[in-house]
Amino acid sequence: MAKAPVLTPQADDFPRWYQDLITKAELADNGPVRGTMVIRPYGYGLWERMQAEMDARIKETGTQNAYFPLLIPQSYLTREADHVEGFAPELAVVTHGGGKELEEPAVVRPTSEMIINDYFSKWVQSYRDLPLLINQWANVVRWELRPRLFLRTTEFLWQEGHTAHATYEEARDFAAHIHRQVYEDFMVNVLAMDVVPGRKTVKERFAGAINTLTLEGMMGDGKALQMATSHELGQNFAKAFNTQYLSKDGRQELVWQTSWGSTTRMIGALVMMHGDDNGLRVPPRLAQTQAVVLAIKGDEAVLAKVREIGDRLKAAGIRVQVDDRTDTPFGRRAVDWELKGVPVRIEIGPRDLENGTAMLARRIPGGKEPVSLDTLVSLLPKVLEEDQALLLKQSRERRESRTTEVATIDEAVEVAGAGGWARIPWAVLGEEGEAKLADHAATVRCLVAEDGSVPDADDAPGNVAVVSRAY
Repeated sequence: MAKAPVLTPQADDFPRWYQDLITKAELADNGPVRGTMVIRPYGYGLWERMQAEMDARIKETGTQNAYFPLLIPQSYLTREADHVEGFAPELAVVTHGGGKELEEPAVVRPTSEMIINDYFSKWVQSYRDLPLLINQWANVVRWELRPRLFLRTTEFLWQEGHTAHATYEEARDFAAHIHRQVYEDFMVNVLAMDVVPGRKTVKERFAGAINTLTLEGMMGDGKALQMATSHELGQNFAKAFNTQYLSKDGRQELVWQTSWGSTTRMIGALVMMHGDDNGLRVPPRLAQTQAVVLAIKGDEAVLAKVREIGDRLKAAGIRVQVDDRTDTPFGRRAVDWELKGVPVRIEIGPRDLENGTAMLARRIPGGKEPVSLDTLVSLLPKVLEEDQALLLKQSRERRESRTTEVATIDEAVEVAGAGGWARIPWAVLGEEGEAKLADHAATVRCLVAEDGSVPDADDAPGNVAVVSRAY
């Protein structure tokens, strides 16, 4: 009788495969309130690595971290009409506290534009106070009707940046810089994810923004996932909160603003873009454990060598973990590390020790080969970089092979329904065609220029709409 697979095969049931992997790789569990989640240590370790890489890039722009309250007076959300309309269905509202009804209900933050702008209006007085560049790492709550771990949860973790500038051009350029030099650089060079940078349509842009820039990734089943967004807010919030500055020539001027964010959704993307039927495949530059050194048996000489190799790799700058839990069967431990997607396993037993070798198992391309113990320290950095590049290459090849140029709305619907992406001229699709796509569970993920760059306007000549189904 055939042994049952550890995970539901992707080809059989992709959503079930995803849920199996989240559970068996010990990334997260469902929380006690519908739509919430408990992020387990291994999953949180991935988020910490993402935080560290993102935070360094954000600070390179001159942005500083701060923190703002979780509870926001409900009246704040009425100050910007489009914003409150966009978020109203998702709000969680606190009406009682300390055993009494509150004089004014408080909203659990769905995003922080409103409360941060209240303080920007106090902090900005003169052109000397600009640009004001703030980021916060926090949690937010948006009441989710169809929750799915990491992808759509009622509470999730994120970073949200908020900035104020003297001119439209400065704000526009800063939003674009975050989009490309922070988000795209991180996703391509750390997450090894091929992403399409583009501009959201008017229908899809952030509530209260005048432009939204997005990065869209293709998951293993061909659906799209919005990875991160950067918004030009224009002066909409500045008008609502009367955020003005005294210019160099002595005039009171409204500021121009941006906001931008990325979330724990990236962990879900990591699973769906790089995972396979054996589990996760974590990009080496992201992995909190790049290599695990496993003792096959509890032989004292083997244990000593495993620990020595671990120390040598650590000294060489590799993030390594020693697995000397020989009271747990080796096969089970190997499967667990494979599920977790650790890029490299170094397996050592008594026979390997006699031969002066170890078995090197590479998670990303697959396969095993014996290697000399003496060459491990010099070999591993090269192996890890090769595997990082391979993941990005596979991600790009998937998108390119499953993207089709189409000339009609019906063709776009057909491609999206078959698990691919369609590229259709925006002049052909337009807002009417975009509305028709919704009848077939498809959306315009973004607009791109003919050459793949980000267009300067919604109706720029030659704009192409990228159409697909999405999470």
